[in-house]
Amino acid sequence: MTETIAPAAVRHIAIAGNPNCGKSTLFNALTGLRQKIGNYPGVTVERKVGYFRGTHGESMTLLDLPGSYSMQVRSPDEAVARDVLLGKRSDTPRPDAVICVLDASNIERNLYLLAQILELRLPVVVALNMVDVAEANGLRIDVAALSRALRVPVIPMVATTGRGIIELKAALSAPAPLPAGFTAPMDPLIQNQIHELAGKIGDSSDAALAEASLWISQPAIEDLPASARIAVQEAQKRIQSGGVDPFSAPVEARYEWIHEICADVIHCDGRNSATISDRLDAVLTHRWWGWLAFLAMMAIVFFSIFTLASYPMEWIDSGFSALADLARTLLPDGDFRSLVADGVIAGVGGVVIFLPQILVLFFFLGLLEDSGYMARAAFIMDRVMSRVGLHGKSFIPLLSSFACAIPGIMATRTIESRKDRLVTILVAPLMSCSARLPVYALMIAVLLPTGSVWEKAGILLAMYALGTITAFVMAWLFKKTLLRGETPMLLLELPPYRMPSMLTVTIRMLERAKIFLVRAGTVIFALSILLWALATYPKPADGSDAAGALAYSYAGRLGHAIEPIIEPLGYDWKIGIGLIASFAAREVFVGTMGIVYNLQDVDETSQSLIETIRNQVTPDGLPVFTPLVCIGLMVFYVLAMQCISTVAIVRRETNSWRWPLFQIAYMTALAYGGAFIVYQGGRLLGYQ
Repeated sequence: MTETIAPAAVRHIAIAGNPNCGKSTLFNALTGLRQKIGNYPGVTVERKVGYFRGTHGESMTLLDLPGSYSMQVRSPDEAVARDVLLGKRSDTPRPDAVICVLDASNIERNLYLLAQILELRLPVVVALNMVDVAEANGLRIDVAALSRALRVPVIPMVATTGRGIIELKAALSAPAPLPAGFTAPMDPLIQNQIHELAGKIGDSSDAALAEASLWISQPAIEDLPASARIAVQEAQKRIQSGGVDPFSAPVEARYEWIHEICADVIHCDGRNSATISDRLDAVLTHRWWGWLAFLAMMAIVFFSIFTLASYPMEWIDSGFSALADLARTLLPDGDFRSLVADGVIAGVGGVVIFLPQILVLFFFLGLLEDSGYMARAAFIMDRVMSRVGLHGKSFIPLLSSFACAIPGIMATRTIESRKDRLVTILVAPLMSCSARLPVYALMIAVLLPTGSVWEKAGILLAMYALGTITAFVMAWLFKKTLLRGETPMLLLELPPYRMPSMLTVTIRMLERAKIFLVRAGTVIFALSILLWALATYPKPADGSDAAGALAYSYAGRLGHAIEPIIEPLGYDWKIGIGLIASFAAREVFVGTMGIVYNLQDVDETSQSLIETIRNQVTPDGLPVFTPLVCIGLMVFYVLAMQCISTVAIVRRETNSWRWPLFQIAYMTALAYGGAFIVYQGGRLLGYQ
């Protein structure tokens, strides 16, 4: 997200917490649009930095750390959070203070991470979030008593409504003394070994003591240098020889301290009735009703894509048509006018027109995620996924792939099993990403010019379902052949339902809009110029008409070269040009069709791309885009890889060219076979 970077941030603040505690909502409430998103150097972990001002006008940098349950890491995300808090990352300064976000409705579990953060001797302000949910569940938290027990400021908050934001800023602006050497009561033997280990791996500073306390209870210590690793192992052996478990004893000590605090500060009003979340879960996670609710929600989403986005799409279409007409009016006749009007404007405009539909999709996905429903969707999907051999954790990466396969593939790093991770990576691109939406929308509009919104939404839902079902079938096949292995049990946290934060949903929409528009203004812009050149040159010497000139061009020759291969699918050589061009990015197919058909349009009158495609006929006078061709093209794009960026990410995540090349091969075979069955099978049944 583009923002105005603070010139000289006074304080560096980190925001930490468990997953689903409302950390990202609080981050957005503090920073608004003044944030920047990227990756930490060297790892595929998202780095989100924002800027805000304290109550005295001082500038602060806010770093949103990956969600973690503890400092004993189990994933690259948690490793980054730990290293930032310890000051071990050269690319990120150690924070001056930490906002630790606690879910007030599940405070006992959240306090474990806080206990470890307090041991780091960093200034801490506790954001006690979702107090409204806790109160609705009959829980009352004595905030003053909790603050005394933790020895840090505790701010009750409802981040979705902004409650507590002013008080939080005031706490961050006030002088924040270090916690008075806090640590949960530990066995004396462990405490002694922590002090000895701190001297060996660093010094006797608070930071070294905090680091030693983490490593001494960490079973996996591969991150340490060899000398430090030996020192940690020796300390762990000395603790074990004293009859104490170095791994479980610190955990038990922290939880004993947590239980004592919770007994003093949490009061229940004695209600035994089911919470709102419980009542909703009785329906939304039901064996049958849950599936009906899931499908109904998806149907509403796709219905909205065609209704809410229709007017802005018409405005964008009219705007680009007017822009093309203006270019033809102002520029002299020649190749440059053709490049601008028929190449750049037609190519970029043919893709940008679908931005409203993509925004509608991300708006609803944001609502479902921020409300807490996505975890329920993962729960009901696990019943199916476990039968095909996929871990329940694979659902989140697959769900992310509906937006884009790249973050979905990156999210597989949370899957412990290498085989399960590989299977998820191999099938993730089969989930219909937002780049496919322009192709679907174009073909549906051509296929059903007078169809109802529900008919169009039904076809769109069918395409998404086809990709999902195919992903599950291929996962089952891979788990039975190439990557055999047992399916581990799913342990999944169901966060409480809550009102979505419209700020958070809006920011996510704007982030996606920026990515889409940057892509349209760079990749698709460049490809549009290249495709125009390939479709314009060389020019025939005999003065052929526009259609003949296109056939004579490099693009036309390439299309004719592959026509025998794609003819069994019902495609002509012009569609072939689109298939080749869209290997770089699926949505390029739409822009390519705009360029190809604009160049052969001899009267140069602006027409909707949908209308232009619908009017295309073969030399025999038959429609080019018959219903079977339209459906076949959608099926082809459901199953084909057609994304060079995804190929690059798979190469990086698997550290081999073997898997991305295999992925391209099997998905291309699926796409060709699916389109072949649609076209040839439909013709056998008497359809056109």
